[in-house]
Amino acid sequence: MVAPLPTCTKEQQHYVICFLWSEGVKPIEIHRRMEVQYGDACLSLQQVYEWSRKFLNSISSVTDSPRPGQAHRVVTPEAISADEAIVKENCCITAHEIAAHLDMSHGSAHHNVHDVLQYHKVSARWVPCQLTAELKGWRVDACQELLKHFEAEGDGFLGRIVTGDETWAHYHQPESKKVSKKWCHTSSPKPKKFRTQPSAGKVILTLFWDERGVILEHYIPRRNTVTSATYADLLKNHLHPAIKSKWRGLLSTGVLLQHDNARPHTARSTVSTIQDLSCECLSHPPYSPDLASSDFHIFGPLKEVMGGKSCRSDEEVQQAVHEWLHSQPKDFLFSRGIHALPKRWNTCMERNGDYVEKWCHYVPYVFNKLRDKKCLRFSFDSPSYFRNIKKNLFQNNTWWLYCIIYNLLEFITTGHLVGLSVSKILSQLNFTSLRTFFMMDIMAWCPNINMTWASTPDH
Repeated sequence: MVAPLPTCTKEQQHYVICFLWSEGVKPIEIHRRMEVQYGDACLSLQQVYEWSRKFLNSISSVTDSPRPGQAHRVVTPEAISADEAIVKENCCITAHEIAAHLDMSHGSAHHNVHDVLQYHKVSARWVPCQLTAELKGWRVDACQELLKHFEAEGDGFLGRIVTGDETWAHYHQPESKKVSKKWCHTSSPKPKKFRTQPSAGKVILTLFWDERGVILEHYIPRRNTVTSATYADLLKNHLHPAIKSKWRGLLSTGVLLQHDNARPHTARSTVSTIQDLSCECLSHPPYSPDLASSDFHIFGPLKEVMGGKSCRSDEEVQQAVHEWLHSQPKDFLFSRGIHALPKRWNTCMERNGDYVEKWCHYVPYVFNKLRDKKCLRFSFDSPSYFRNIKKNLFQNNTWWLYCIIYNLLEFITTGHLVGLSVSKILSQLNFTSLRTFFMMDIMAWCPNINMTWASTPDH
């Protein structure tokens, strides 16, 4: 009758293997007999083979040999102080160079600098200009003045702002690396992207817009440039009539013109024209594209959308730009750009006049891509919005799902979309891993959202 042993140790099983092996029993038979006695605590067949091989090589010990374990790290106050001194002396030094200089392992040097001292290597961010103390002071003064007007008038102040600027629209705009990303299998060859330059053929786009949409879209003929005379003529004979025909009430409340301090914008003839039109020009500090709505909110996404497209004439470029501008949801894109100004003014003051960090331009790009793929055949406030997006995108591409989640959250938090909640969005995700991932990212991206909002009935 078989009587299984209640408990046993590895050493005891090693003795059993040694005894049975000395009797000439094969390892597979040894494992079968031990499994009957020891059950789940029995050593694996591979371990039985290994110990049989050890006994064959005249190893009599039944205890495991000591292992070296994890490499020893030099984490002493002296070593950490030496690491910190080297990093402060040369902030571009590598972990390999630190290890070689202090005669320690690469892992110890990285651990001391990264985990103990909390240093991280970051790439420098390109900025338009190296701001001096005087330039930073001008930026702070301008933001303070603008914020005073905003606090006094509220959203009515933002509603009077008409912002404008110029940019190049090329026949061919190279596609950025971010836009050209695509899903590839691990076994697929790595894609290559050839370095290209914007085409020589281009036109100058002058765009004026406010929180309600585009007011004036003007193109300067080839071989011409922007001068004080042409800009003053544009304000008097093009912008003023456009405002009068589109937003008649804006002229009576007073137009607040926002443009940068380029020479044609600050020339005497331009200033005189602005005064004759009864408009007020908002103060704009030099070298400050981060405080100009067109630069940080419109032109970046426009160039991303134009990336990879090829046009053969001025008319094709103008048509492509016109279609993109008038295909964007006005209340979302343009209003968002104007209403982002107070936050940027505050951030600039908090940073003592330094540049405001670059922010994401995914929204206009996603809208354009969805239209290109013919996935948006419905209005954004339609009850079938979420259902149609799930049908067209959720089963095909996780990246699109990621962007749509962010866009839906924008609509919910800004009140542009009713009938949906965060919990309802998460309930539509089929895969638990995706649902967990998005929930963690949503909470990090928008911590003020209550994740326990009640869902509204499905449409």
